[in-house]
Amino acid sequence: MQQIKTSFDFEKPIADLVQQIEKVKQVADKTKVDMSATLDELDGKLEETTNNLYKNLTGWNKVQMSRHPDRPQTLDYISMICDDFIELHGDRTVKDDKAIVGGFATVNGQTVMVIGHQKGKNTKERQFRNFGMANPEGYRKALRLMRLAEKFNKPVISFIDTMGAYPGLEAEERGQGEAIARNLLEMSVLRVPIICVVVGEGASGGALGIGIGDKVYMLEHTWYSVISPESCSSILWRSWDFKEKAAACLKLTSDDMFGNKLIDGIIPEPLGGAHQDPELMGKTLKEYIVRDLAALGKLKTDKMVEQRIEKFCEMGVVNE
Repeated sequence: MQQIKTSFDFEKPIADLVQQIEKVKQVADKTKVDMSATLDELDGKLEETTNNLYKNLTGWNKVQMSRHPDRPQTLDYISMICDDFIELHGDRTVKDDKAIVGGFATVNGQTVMVIGHQKGKNTKERQFRNFGMANPEGYRKALRLMRLAEKFNKPVISFIDTMGAYPGLEAEERGQGEAIARNLLEMSVLRVPIICVVVGEGASGGALGIGIGDKVYMLEHTWYSVISPESCSSILWRSWDFKEKAAACLKLTSDDMFGNKLIDGIIPEPLGGAHQDPELMGKTLKEYIVRDLAALGKLKTDKMVEQRIEKFCEMGVVNE
């Protein structure tokens, strides 16, 4: 089976079994004794343990998976899915927010507008990208690009991966709440197909700002919630120590979100997470996007917009 690169404490059972297998192999090489039966037994146990572990991850485990430093980000997916990409910059008012990237690209020969959060892979990149936390001009840039896509009748694809919109004083002074609210309004009636995918973290209005679409998906090991577990814990218990309990209470996993009819589907990840096999993850994601672009392209525009509005209006409605 695929060799899993372990990173987290909850993956320790896998790491222990891998270590046992390596020790048995070393003994077999040194003593020239046939250890194939023992290796087969350990391999079987490793496969069973691995499958069971990743099928039963807690909410906090999935939060950890979504934050893995090697997890593919928006620019990675663009390079894997798109044939080419022309990045566009700036909101034409303040500046170019590096936390959100976007531009025209082609997917299987079809021109699309791709927009997404970009966190950065190392310390220097993360500082440059503001850790994927967009300012108001980032959401206004995204809206400018979506309007451009509408003008030329091109579908929009958005990749969501943020800890939230930037909470700084200057962001609030420049209208953070208004910028996000404007995007919600404009995206709900945009007259081109919109496909949204949570590829990492989906926190609060920072995620919603580019998260209204005809199809909204989550990758298997991602989360989507009004608040992060740490922030929820600090508000309710005045400490981050209860973040695991908060993650369970928030019902933020892809399974929870799909069960509550808040997303349209869950895109499976390679065993052990998207970071274990980015190319396979990119291929799987592309299959979903190509399929939905074809299906949404057949809908009449008015009907498509009507269905999009109805879908979000039905969320949270309780019949007594």
